[in-house]
Amino acid sequence: MEGTFRILYVEDDPVARLLVQRVLTAVGYRVLEAEDGLSGIEIARLQHPDLILMDLNIPNMDGYAVTTRLKSLPETRDIPIIALTANVMQGDRQRALAAGCDGYLPKPVDIDLLPDQVAAFLKGKREQVEGAEKVELLQEHTRRLVSSLEETITELRDANDRLRRMEKVKTDFIVLSGHELRTPLTLIYGYSRLLLSPQLQEHVSPEAKGMLEKVSNAAERLSSVLEDIVNVALIDADQLDLTFDAVDLGTLALSIIEQFRPASQERGQRLETSNLEDLVHIQGDQNYLRRALANVISNAIKFTPDGGLIQVWCEEQSDVLDLVVRDTGIGIDRDEQEHIFDKFYVLENTELHTTSTTNYKGGGMGLGLSVVRGIIEAHGGRVFVESKGHDEETLPGSTFHLILPINYTRPKLKKK
Repeated sequence: MEGTFRILYVEDDPVARLLVQRVLTAVGYRVLEAEDGLSGIEIARLQHPDLILMDLNIPNMDGYAVTTRLKSLPETRDIPIIALTANVMQGDRQRALAAGCDGYLPKPVDIDLLPDQVAAFLKGKREQVEGAEKVELLQEHTRRLVSSLEETITELRDANDRLRRMEKVKTDFIVLSGHELRTPLTLIYGYSRLLLSPQLQEHVSPEAKGMLEKVSNAAERLSSVLEDIVNVALIDADQLDLTFDAVDLGTLALSIIEQFRPASQERGQRLETSNLEDLVHIQGDQNYLRRALANVISNAIKFTPDGGLIQVWCEEQSDVLDLVVRDTGIGIDRDEQEHIFDKFYVLENTELHTTSTTNYKGGGMGLGLSVVRGIIEAHGGRVFVESKGHDEETLPGSTFHLILPINYTRPKLKKK
């Protein structure tokens, strides 16, 4: 069919589309189809058909509005548009032509005449409305478009209000659930650690001790996951309740590194630090900053093979601190480097999912880095990653930057 005319038919009725497609294909035309106005506009812009058959009574964005839009675009304004409609009433033809159509055919189409009618329009036939009637019809068409736009804006506003209410209900539910679950988890963790304390060691058998260690670790991990879920909900609602105070970012980083050092040593990794002492203090919430930095460091350990290197240092630049975490791990594809901070975005193979935060390539819930970005941005900062790509053989590694302003005043929380 190369070299034949291409006809775009915009019609929501599949039976009508099939009929026209068969009739026009039989005489050598190539027929493109769109079932609604928006897809019709997109196909017309991309495919540049030679002629468009436009049903005027398609839902949502009707054929009048679609025609007006197509005639306003430089790439489609010269394509002839022929209106098709089953509503053959007084003035329909004139209204269609005033909206920008170049011709008018009533429905149902006459399958014997349609090929010749299409050929005539392809050869240059055009129908027009002239004089005062055209001006009046254009004014009517404009009023209809404005009225339709007003209705759409009202519907969108109502839908947005409903979404806001639903979002608040969701956030409140997550936060309340978090509070309800946090109490029993704290008790489970606290009592299990108490039974493992030196004072009670002699009363606990080796077998019981092993079970208590597992219970304690599971409670701690579940508490961490729960905290991430609650934080994501609060970040989305801009309700992260930060308590600002002077924070020694270097000392905080060193304490987190010591927390992870046993896990990294088990895997033969080296954790190196530099320029973390005597840093200027910043204004921030120490607990939330601890969580953000811990997520980044655990991520570095997780995606660095055994025997690798993780380096942490800080650079003072004008009025900000740039806390850097660099690893010699598998790296991140360039196309993925922005998405890794999205909620629930998981790079790793989900089959490798594990509750451990330090196992090699172990999967998580896809919340850790989203929480990091939310916390850092709530402190007026930004976070980004640099990597030459992903390669498990050459190990290009990744470098995370947590940039925080030294003096920052958190705006008041939005009212719920």
